[in-house]
Amino acid sequence: MNRGKGNVYFIGAGPGDPKLLTLRGAELLQEADVVVYDRLVNKELLQHAPKKAELIYCGKSPQAPSITQEEINQILVYHGLQGKEVVRLKGGDSTVFGRVGEEAAVCREQGLSFEIVPGITSGIAAPAYAGIPLTHRELSSSFAVITGHRRKNGREEEIDWNGLATGVDTLVFYMGVRQIHVIQENLLLHGLAHDTPVALIRWGTCETQETITGELASITKEVERRNFQSPAIIVVGEVVKLREQLAWFEDKLNTSSYLGEAVNV
Repeated sequence: MNRGKGNVYFIGAGPGDPKLLTLRGAELLQEADVVVYDRLVNKELLQHAPKKAELIYCGKSPQAPSITQEEINQILVYHGLQGKEVVRLKGGDSTVFGRVGEEAAVCREQGLSFEIVPGITSGIAAPAYAGIPLTHRELSSSFAVITGHRRKNGREEEIDWNGLATGVDTLVFYMGVRQIHVIQENLLLHGLAHDTPVALIRWGTCETQETITGELASITKEVERRNFQSPAIIVVGEVVKLREQLAWFEDKLNTSSYLGEAVNV
């Protein structure tokens, strides 16, 4: 029987803590026929889906071969055209470096209805859990989110380093751990002070959250010395100093049965 065309729901899964999924996201997961999910999605969220739902993993890893974007597009379209309710579950918020624009455009081209459900992006959540608000009346009135990921063809992203270094108070880099030396070099080259505070938060909002802090001039050496790996958010700016007073999540982990360790450098 032809069920007609289905619907595709692009749901932001949040930064890692499963309780940070939105109510709308949970509601749609409970009605899904197919769930297409990414590497950074907390697997606990899949429990919201019906037992009969088909779960399709399409995570991308910087260290291993990954499914292509074209293949993901085909999966969404195929199941949508079969009349199924398809959930595309992405870590954080799908509109922040989540390629939702590309995937939604393909659905529109195929005549599929879709809905974009915002999620809590890791660039805001991870610093918050580390005790670093991105804005502060005395320290920061603006922030920018930037990708630190280099394209596979080796071409640099077109980043306005001068504008970032001179015109924005707080900088938040996604996918930048492997490019920390490039970030450091360009920010220093364009005038950011050597002693500007920097924080890296790994697995933000999760029980394994780790944070290291330091200064811009020396942060690359600290990252290398501690072998600090992705996935992590990088925060650059004076608001990082607030962590000394406002760190709460890792304190909570250290006084509970959770696993995890915070390290200041």
